[in-house]
Order: sequence, then structure tokens, then C-alpha cells
Amino acid sequence: MASLLHRLGLAAVRHRIMVTVVWLVALIAAGVGAATLSGTTVNTFSIPGQESTIALDLLKQRFGDASAGATAQVVMVAPDGAKITDPAPAGQVGTLVGRLAKLPGAVAVTDPLDPKSPVVSRDQSTAYSTVSYGVQASEITAEQREALLGAVAQARAGGLTAEVRGEASKESGADVGGPAEGLGVVVALLVLALTYRSLVAAGMNLLTAVVGVGIGALGIVTLSGFVELQSTTSILAVMLGLAVGIDYALFIFTRFRQELLRGLPVPQAAAMAVGTAGSAVVTAGLTVVIALAGLSVAGIPFLTEMGLAAAATIVIAVLVAITLVPAVLGIIGLRALPRKQRGTATAAEPHGRGFFKGWAHLVTKRRWASLIVAVAALGVIAIPVTRMQTSLIQPEVPGSTQARADAIISERFGPGFAGPLLVLVDGPGSASYAATVRERISTLPGVAVATPPRPGPSGNAALITVIPASGPDSPDTVGLVHAVREKVSDGPQAKVYVTGQTAISIDVSQKLGDALPIYLALVVGLAFVLLVLVFRSILVPVAGVLGFLLTIGAAFGATVAVFQWGWLQEVVNAKVTGPLLSLSPIIIVGILFGLAMDYMVFLVSRMHEAHAHGATPRDAVVTGFRQAAPVVVAAATIMFSVFAGFVPQGNDTIKPIAFALAIGILFDALVVRMVAIPAAIALMGRAAWWLPRWLRRLPALDVEGAALEREAPPQRVPVP
Repeated sequence: MASLLHRLGLAAVRHRIMVTVVWLVALIAAGVGAATLSGTTVNTFSIPGQESTIALDLLKQRFGDASAGATAQVVMVAPDGAKITDPAPAGQVGTLVGRLAKLPGAVAVTDPLDPKSPVVSRDQSTAYSTVSYGVQASEITAEQREALLGAVAQARAGGLTAEVRGEASKESGADVGGPAEGLGVVVALLVLALTYRSLVAAGMNLLTAVVGVGIGALGIVTLSGFVELQSTTSILAVMLGLAVGIDYALFIFTRFRQELLRGLPVPQAAAMAVGTAGSAVVTAGLTVVIALAGLSVAGIPFLTEMGLAAAATIVIAVLVAITLVPAVLGIIGLRALPRKQRGTATAAEPHGRGFFKGWAHLVTKRRWASLIVAVAALGVIAIPVTRMQTSLIQPEVPGSTQARADAIISERFGPGFAGPLLVLVDGPGSASYAATVRERISTLPGVAVATPPRPGPSGNAALITVIPASGPDSPDTVGLVHAVREKVSDGPQAKVYVTGQTAISIDVSQKLGDALPIYLALVVGLAFVLLVLVFRSILVPVAGVLGFLLTIGAAFGATVAVFQWGWLQEVVNAKVTGPLLSLSPIIIVGILFGLAMDYMVFLVSRMHEAHAHGATPRDAVVTGFRQAAPVVVAAATIMFSVFAGFVPQGNDTIKPIAFALAIGILFDALVVRMVAIPAAIALMGRAAWWLPRWLRRLPALDVEGAALEREAPPQRVPVP
């Protein structure tokens, strides 16, 4: 691979203008595709084949679009001391219901004061109307949503307390870009400038990453016109693609500068950088791609799509690193070096600074203390993970109309009214069997209300609304869903389904929870095999895998403490606290796995190389650490900045994921890879690089391009 990448890098330098133009054309083409072919994204989660999803499709067939589309609940409260059924408040309710019925996109509106089916609280002070749309929340236009909010605001102006909740009342998309994200990019540029001591090199490094992530993100936007994608897919792709794009270019830029200082001409230095550091980049990128593509093991389509979209962005970042980056290096040439070094490229660049050398000596000398302190610190931070809760139903922003509506419904009606369950009785015998189903459900603990069956137009289906006594995200509600499915059996000619947004959330969360251990075992096993092939060792991969598990535990622990418990929520501008989004853990595991292995490969491979050259075990650790640590710290700082940029003003869905990735990178790079791993390898001594004889036949992955460096130096061919 090293020889192939060397030739590729040399070709990219020789044809640098053509390579650069090709990538720019690809960027423009992606932009045109995004502008002309893009579609809408969705913010709903379902799993084909699950009972709740099957029932939702049947509901649409049996009861029409209004039964399966997005809804909003408009809550109306009478003035203090009055009843909602009094003449004046009742007239205002009637006026508001009339306005709601005329809303664009609304296909059905309930009258809460209808004597046949009133929806009024026990104290007669509150009522709510349900507005049904024929489409999912992601398809509701901004104008339709504004019309809904405007009608509610107009009712308030008339003296009625009115609030609105529900998926139809909220924006379902997630935006990319903003001042905070831009700040992360600025910090990355500053770190690059300080690392290179050259603004030209820093700017070009960032520019190549932007080209790669731009093509990836615009490609995802284009794909949304042909495939139903989640609204967070593009954000994850941008966040991850930008971070790894900058880092991969950083590794190649750094090696290019080292080769220039050794005296190689620009084309040969760029080719050598791609052949050596580029080999590590390809291996690291492949690891991330496998981790992201491996999300498909969960068997959840939207998670598979998110993983594959992000993996495609990583593939583009790797291709940019091994083709566009050497082309750019050929263009800037010696300007990649600081001015003082451009005319003195006769000696190798210093391997690490005094601080990193001193740090390595300290950690390897006090190895027991260093290892114990690092493990104990991360272990303490990981404690909150034992209380982690996940749900698809996320709390509303305090002070919003949705939060006020939730509070009113919970107080006046009961917490279960915010997340009713829908029980569909489907089949020729549904009309007679539905009454029996309702009676059985009414006897179950945790049921507040079970409404009389509502027959469908065809007479082959009936719908029962079940109001739990607990809230949508309560464990009691989860237990009630399982109880209905276990204790209410199908009839002779009718089948019973439990559905609704609450049931769908429970099903998806359970599916994700079951898939997480399998996925974790997969990525841990992959990490172990990969590290065995790279380092030709057993104990070092074991240490690497255990370090990864420490990183995951600490990242989850910190995220739970901040976004679930509310610790330091002002620091990260966490507007809401509560259960984490169900899909967050498996996504965080996949991404952090790939990035942690990146740092493990780049750092420990230098230690392995020093050991192979005859250094003592402790000297090999010190030598490898002082060579690789400065670049790894710079890369981690950049990646932390990019991820952290999505936290302060980020989308509420993506904010906890970005925080977990940022803090996970910090823990992995500065604690696990900078303290625990060097200390552990120093403790192992020569046993660190031991490999059983029967495993020595395994192929070796030369991630540093050592075979290429052992070859005779290539002739210095002038660039035509």
C-alpha cells in the first residue's frame, strides 16, 4: 500500500493543477445537485416490521391520512374562577376551533366542547382541541406552522389562555452552520497556524478539508431528493467529515514538512508523505468507515442511512487527503515551512518538543501511579452512565408554548394525556371484539382512561385510545405497552396492535438498546483484530481496547451528568434536560471508536517503530511519544474544537451527541493515549510486543510506510 500511495502522491503533484480542478468541479457539481435535486428531510423514527409501525400503516389505510399524520394539541384555559363551558369562554373556544378548521394543511379538527365527545378537564377549567394534518411533521411547511401558531396567538389576544404542543407545532429540521460552528473552525485554523508556523500551510490544510466535507454534505443534500433521510444526517456528516478531514491533512502536511527538512525536493517530499503518513490515514479512515457502516447491524433503516452517509463523507475525506492534499503541497511548495526554515532544509525537524519528552519520561517513570490515576479519574467520571436513560420523546424547551401546553395538560388532565396509546383492532370481527379489548385494557394497572372503540369507515377496524396514568417517557408507560401486548390477545377474526408516537418511541428505544451491546462487541472485536495486525502484539491491543472502553464510559458519564441531570448545563447552554435521544449511544460509540483508534495507531506505531529499531522498551515509548504526541495533541485539539462548536448554539438533538464526542476526544487523547497507554506499555516491558508464533503468519499492516522508507531513496525527478 505504501508504494501504491507513493506513486499516487507523486502523480498528484505532477498533475497538481488538473487534480485541483477536478476536485473543484466535483464541489461545484455537488452544489448544483443540492440546489436542484434536493428533497425534504424527516425527523420521525420508525422500524419496519415492528408492531407499532405496522399498525400505523394500517391506521392510514383504515381511517385515512388524518389518523397517521402529524398532530397538534391546542390547549385552552378559562380565566381564573370561570369554567371553559361558561358562555364567554365557550364562545372563544368555538371561534378558535373555527379558525383551526380553516388552517392550511389541516384535515381534521376536534371540538373539545362537543357534547358527544367532550375533551374537558375534571375541574371544567381546561379543554384542548386536536388538529390533524395529512402528512408527517417534516412535510408541514413553515407557512402552515406559522398559521397554527398565529391562530393560537390571536386567541390569547382575545383573553383566552391558549398554548399549543405536538409535533406539528415544531420545526422538524436541523440546521447546519452558525456562529458557534464557525468559531470551532476558527480555533482549528489557529491551532494549525501555531503548529505549522505558516499561515499558508494552515489555510491550505483547512481549505482541503472544507472541499471534502462540502462535497460530502452537498451530496447528502442531493440524496435527500431520492431517499428519505433524517434531518440530523447532514449535521453528523459535516461535524465528523470536517474534523477528520482537517486531521488527515494535518498528518500528511506534517510528514511533508519533515521530508522537506530532510532535503527532499517538493514532489518527492509530497510523495513520501502520502506513502508514509498517507498509509496511516487510509488505515485510520477505513477504521472509521467500518465503524460507521457497522451501524447497519442494528437493523434500523434510518440508522443505517445515517451511518452510510457519514461513512461516505469519510471516504471522500480520505480521497482528498491522498490526492488533493499532495496536489496542494505541490502548489505551495516550500511555503509550507516557516520563512526561517525555507532556505535551511538540511536537517531533520526536531522530533517533539521538550515538554512532550519530559512528559513521556514522567509517565514511564511513574507508570503505576500514572496508570492508576488515569483509570481512577475516568472511572469516577463514568459513574453516571449507570443511570443513563434514553427516549425518542425529548423534553420541550422551558418557557416555550409547547412546554407550557405540556404542563397544563399534565396538571389538569394527567401526564398520560400528553402521550396516548392507540390500540387498533383490525379484521372482519373487529366491531364486536373491540369492546372486549377495551374491557381487558381497562383492568390493567396504569390505565387512566380507555375510550369506547371508534369504528372505521369500512367497518373492518376499530380504534381505542388509551390514556396511561404516567407520562410518555415513564418506565410505567413502557410496562403498560408490554402489558397490553402480552395480556390482550388477538380475537378469532381480529388482530390487536398497539401504536401511536409513544409506542413507536418505546419500540425504537428497545431495539436500539438491544443492538448496542452487539454493536459494541463488534467494534471492540474489530479494534482488537486491527491492532494485532498493526502492532504484531497481543497485550498492546488489549490495552488499546480497554482504553477505548474507558473513553466511552467517561464520555457517556459526563453527557448524562450534563444533559440528563443538569450539571453545568449553563456552561454548554443546555436548554432542556432529560433522557438522551435513543439513537445517541450507538452513534457516539461508532464515531468515538474510529477516532480513538486513529490516535492509537498514530501514537503507538511510532513506539513500535522505535522498538523495531532496537530501543529498550521504555526508550521506545519515550521516543515514539515525543515524535507523535505533538501532532496527536494538535489533531485532538482541532477535533475537539470542531465538535465543541456544535454545542453552545447547536440543534437540541445534536447538542448532546456533539458534547459526548468533544469530551470523549478530550478524554481519549489527553488521558487515555497520553497517560494510560504509555504507562501501560512501559509496565509491560518487552512483553508488550510479544506475539504467539501461531499468529505470526497474519498479514502485517505497515501503517507508517516503513517498507517504503527502507527502499533506496527515489531519484529526484523534476516536476514538468
